[in-house]
Amino acid sequence: MIHRRRPTTAASAIAIAAAILATTHAALAADALDRVTMTDGQVVEAPILKETDEAVWLDLGSDVLRVRRDQIETIEHAQTAEQPQDESATDTLFRSAQSLPVRNPEDLAKRFGEAVIKVSTPSGLGSGFLIHPDGYAITNAHVIQGETKIKATVFSQEQLEFRRDVIDDVQIVAVNNHLDLALIKLKQPEGKPFPTVYVQGAEKLSAGEGVFAIGSPLGLERTLSRGVIATTQRNFDGLTYIQTTTAINPGNSGGPLFNDRGEVIGVTNMKIPFGEGLGFAIPARYVRDFIRNYDAFAYDRDNPNSGYSYDEPPTRRNFNKPPMLDDETGG
Repeated sequence: MIHRRRPTTAASAIAIAAAILATTHAALAADALDRVTMTDGQVVEAPILKETDEAVWLDLGSDVLRVRRDQIETIEHAQTAEQPQDESATDTLFRSAQSLPVRNPEDLAKRFGEAVIKVSTPSGLGSGFLIHPDGYAITNAHVIQGETKIKATVFSQEQLEFRRDVIDDVQIVAVNNHLDLALIKLKQPEGKPFPTVYVQGAEKLSAGEGVFAIGSPLGLERTLSRGVIATTQRNFDGLTYIQTTTAINPGNSGGPLFNDRGEVIGVTNMKIPFGEGLGFAIPARYVRDFIRNYDAFAYDRDNPNSGYSYDEPPTRRNFNKPPMLDDETGG
């Protein structure tokens, strides 16, 4: 529906939208609609299908209305319940969602930014993200490697800035050195549930797709960097990584790489030194498999080498032809 606050010379598309919205969204609850206020005073209430830096697309039912950003004063997103993708997997520690709307990084950072944490150890720091309300979080194995005293800084949005809370009670749950992933658990002093992110379910990635990372590069908390996917299948040591132009620096390790729907599509873990725009992330499919099978990589504080791990193979010492092949066949 459209509310006129004062006489205005609106575009013809906006005027037509009034009639469409009056019939299409009459049955929808008001809190199910996004509210877009135009610079000329008009207010359009309709579901937002997609957002970019240039424009916003509104679902008018039988038509789609494209509105330029310079015509928009404010946007108030509806607080709708997000549907889980796999309701049968109630025992899993992570959540996926379906049909999430496309948003710009600014709005997505407000929605999911509180689930991104800073992970600190006596030898350094990195990033991480919360996947379960009970405090389970993902980070890189190399962020906590060799450490047992781990702290996590969580952030909560207040009116003007984020509030910082440092949690000293952080438990290492599982570590997979081969994938460079670690599962940790934070204990909430007040017993409140933690905010969480969505981990992408079925992988849908393409080169050129817009992505962004949130983390603490060089200790600079709450840093957001943007870029695109350069390639979805970059191979290193038998594993494939997402290559991205998003700025990745020391301190970003273990943090989330989001797509434009707010899903975590990867875990940032490395960059090529002295290279510009050459960052890499562990794909979400590895993260899902690690979480589902974390018992196989369970961490035992009294026996840090417990759990299944892949050791480096021994180096070859003799490069000559094996004696059994040194015969007349010439094999």
